Amino acid sequence: MTYSPLSWTVTLVRSLLFALLFYSLTVPVLIIALIARPFGRAALEGVAMAWSSLHRLLVRVVLGQRIVVEGTLQDDAQFVVCKHESMFETLDAIRLFNHPAVAAKRELLSIPVWGSLAKSYGLIPVDREAGASALRKVRTAALEAMKQGRIVIFYPEGTRVTHGEAPDLKAGFAGLYTVLRVPVTPVAIDSGRLSPRRSFLKRAGTITYRIGEPIPPGLPRAEAEARAHAAINALNPPSARAHDSV
Repeated sequence: MTYSPLSWTVTLVRSLLFALLFYSLTVPVLIIALIARPFGRAALEGVAMAWSSLHRLLVRVVLGQRIVVEGTLQDDAQFVVCKHESMFETLDAIRLFNHPAVAAKRELLSIPVWGSLAKSYGLIPVDREAGASALRKVRTAALEAMKQGRIVIFYPEGTRVTHGEAPDLKAGFAGLYTVLRVPVTPVAIDSGRLSPRRSFLKRAGTITYRIGEPIPPGLPRAEAEARAHAAINALNPPSARAHDSV
């Protein structure tokens, strides 16, 4: 990604201001969440929604990033698989999907204060080193979340990827697809164009979500994976999509 001297300076200033405001304002949000936690999950979810909305506001006003959602999430959606290109979608998901249970790497639970609150909120920890036992725990947590009426969000590529890349889906997707037995809603996002992984700089522009057609339960594993893979990569550059299909 190349910048002119002026655009680089503007992007740097915006990125610095965003980081300063977001992380400094997150501290009082954590304090409020600690106070709210004894009053039950609903109170904690309200604080989480406010935090996610704060993030969206700063993204729009400070970074100059416009958010567009193409398609409509079905009212009965329960299992969402999403492309993962930046930190943006992990924070925005709380607001966009209304208090979802998000599968995330277990290491996040070790973050002081935040990790404890995330566990209380219902984050589903994924231990990528534990193999089959970890998958069983994720299945159990996902089923429990669905019983509570929450949408389960899973990032099937396992980690953030650079925009345009389309790695194979991890085995966890097939395991959840088989056990949950509900339609899968695939979501593509191109946040990595503006907020690349491992980069502090965040450019202005438009971030697009594209909600794909639901994938019915009961399909053969290969077909379900192929449909999900194609749908979450629908916003990749045309040349990358052509390469992925070969």
